[in-house]
Parts: sequence; C-alpha cells; structure tokens
Amino acid sequence: MATDLRIKEEGLSEITDAVVATYNECSGIHHLGHKPLPSRDAVIDILSDLFEILYPGFGRRQNLHMGNVEYHVGDLIDSLHDRLTQQIARALRHECECGQNRSCEGVDFEALAQQKTVGFLRKLPELRTVLAQDVQAAYEGDPAATGLSEIIFCYPGVEAVTIYRIAHELLLLGVPLIPRMMTEYAHFKTGIDIHPGARIGPSFFIDHGTGVVIGETCDIGKHVKLYQGVTLGALSFPRDADGKIIRGMKRHPTLEDDVVVYANATILGGDTVIGHHSVIGSSVWLMHSVEPYTVVTLEKPSLRIKGKGNVAPPMYEI
Repeated sequence: MATDLRIKEEGLSEITDAVVATYNECSGIHHLGHKPLPSRDAVIDILSDLFEILYPGFGRRQNLHMGNVEYHVGDLIDSLHDRLTQQIARALRHECECGQNRSCEGVDFEALAQQKTVGFLRKLPELRTVLAQDVQAAYEGDPAATGLSEIIFCYPGVEAVTIYRIAHELLLLGVPLIPRMMTEYAHFKTGIDIHPGARIGPSFFIDHGTGVVIGETCDIGKHVKLYQGVTLGALSFPRDADGKIIRGMKRHPTLEDDVVVYANATILGGDTVIGHHSVIGSSVWLMHSVEPYTVVTLEKPSLRIKGKGNVAPPMYEI
C-alpha cells in the first residue's frame, strides 16, 4: 500500500484534535464523563428474546413442545430480568441526571428498575392475548395469507405492532428512553413508525406497512386496519409565549372501532375523530372529523394517455 506515513501521522493527529475540540463546542450531543447509557445492542437482544416468549417455536429455538417449553421460557425470563433491570436502571439514571432541579442522590436506580422489570414481565400473558388477536386480524384481513405461521414469519406489520406493544407497556411503567429505542428499531427494520405513546386497541392490522406513521397521541380503537403510507399526524405544533413547542397535548387523530384507512391517506390533528366503521380512501388528506359509517374518497381521477399515431405504446410487465 503506497502511503506516506508522515502525512498520515500529521494529518490524522490534526483531524483528531479538531474533532475533540467540537466536544466542548457541541456539548449537547455527547455523553462523556457520565454513567453508561442503555445499549442499543442489548435492547435489540432483549426484543429478540421477548419474541421467543411471545411466539415460541418461531424464533431461534426449535423443537419446543409442552414438555420443555416451561424450562425454556423460565430461562429466558430469568435472563430478561437481569438484562432489563440493568438497561432500565441506566435509562432512569440518565433521565434523573438530565432533569432540571432534581436530586439523584440516594436514589436506588437498580431497585426501581427491578420493580419496573418485574411489572413488565407480569404483563407478558396479557400481551400474548392481544397479539393473538392482532395476528388473527391480519389473517382475516388479507386473502393472500395462507395461515397464521406465514403472518408471524413474514408480515412486517405484525413485527412492528409487536414491538410497539412491548414498548408501550414499558412506557406505561414509566421507563424512559428504552421504549423509543425499541420502536425506532422497528421503524428501521420495517419502515413502520409507531410512537410507543400511541394507544392502540386489539385486532389491529397494518397491511404491507412501509411508510406508515402513527403519532404519539393517537387513539386507535378495535379492529382497525391501515394500509401502506398512511400518516396519522399532527396538524400543527402549539407554542408558548416564548415560541417553544408545548409538549404533552393531544396532537394526533382518533380512529374509532372498525375503521379502514387505505394507502397514502393522511389524517391530521388532535381534534380529528374518524367515526367507527368509516372508510378513508387512498391519498385522502383529512383535517376534520367524520361521522360513523362515513366513506371519504377523492373524486375519480382521469387518465390521459398519449400515443404516436397507430404505433402501439410499449408494454410493461410487473
């Protein structure tokens, strides 16, 4: 390799000094001299083991049966207890240290994290019940599905909703940072962005899924179906007298039971309520409420096709 070692040593030293100098100038985007933060890799491993519990036999461990599954699940839960406690303690400590006018002295973050971990693990049976309804809704809502196994193995919407439901339970227990890490991992993996703060009822199905966005303050009822590209977003961001965003307000829409929203529709606003059994058509942009049993569609578009005399247009195969 033809390189000049002198240029390398002098150049890289200069670059290193310049980068380190920015750590004083841009102090908000580093975490130096503090206790460890939650680990992305550890959180992803935790999600993987939770999938093993929620969908046994569909993950890494095969040949499970009723004779050995109790041992397998017990081993996973024991391991999850320790790893979740560690990661939650790190998140709680970070939240406390970053808070204003809060004293972290004397707080036993490990003990608090253990309480939250055990509280979450107690929710696993209930989570499985809700997820079973979600998987069944996917099967009933997609005529291309050949069975529940295909849905669990292959459907990104089910994976994203599973991670959302895990993250939502942790958020309800007051766990900071980690729920958002989980749903952003799902976003990265599936293209589906569900904020862990959204409230979503059972039998929820996202078909195809890519590009779906569900905001923090969304309320979604039972038996709701969304297609790809749907956005349930905020109409605007209210600000205080100093121009700062007011947080914690209801900014995202409410979808009541048995609503269907087709591809690329956008529904915005915290005061927007889509009444039960309504259908929102593809590419609709909606910023106001509609009554139950309403169908909202765009006017039928017209196609304009130009040809060159009698020459047939090119044919395309999909």
